Amino acid sequence: MTGENGTPESGATRETPETRQKLITGPGILLVWLYGVMVVGAVSRSAVQISTDFDKAPLAYSLSAVAGLVYGFITYSLVRGGSTARTAALVCCAAELVGVLGVGTWTLVEPSAFPDATVWSDFGMGYLFIPVVLPVTAIFWLNRARKASPAR
Repeated sequence: MTGENGTPESGATRETPETRQKLITGPGILLVWLYGVMVVGAVSRSAVQISTDFDKAPLAYSLSAVAGLVYGFITYSLVRGGSTARTAALVCCAAELVGVLGVGTWTLVEPSAFPDATVWSDFGMGYLFIPVVLPVTAIFWLNRARKASPAR
């Protein structure tokens, strides 16, 4: 319920477009741009690989598709803004970092498991190590944005 002036009566907070904190200001714009590039790279690469050579390396190609979906969700969350989107993006960035570190280590320890590279192979070496740097940077930015958001 809202009071006469349109504010919540019970002290509950409600996120509106006016109160939603923007995550794409300053360095956030660069993050959105980089995640957008990674979406295009991972999704297009995996789509071609899955449609033409899936039998060659099904695990690698499936992981690249998953990476593209994760990148897409993070991009959407950054653009959406607000505390819920920030939390969702933080969870996805943490999962992305675990994935990059796990797959990166796996490709070094057991290269035969990946007859073809994934986006996260060798810690993203094929993508200039952006896959390992991007989630760390995004986590830092999202935490900074959380601390800077006004108390509600």
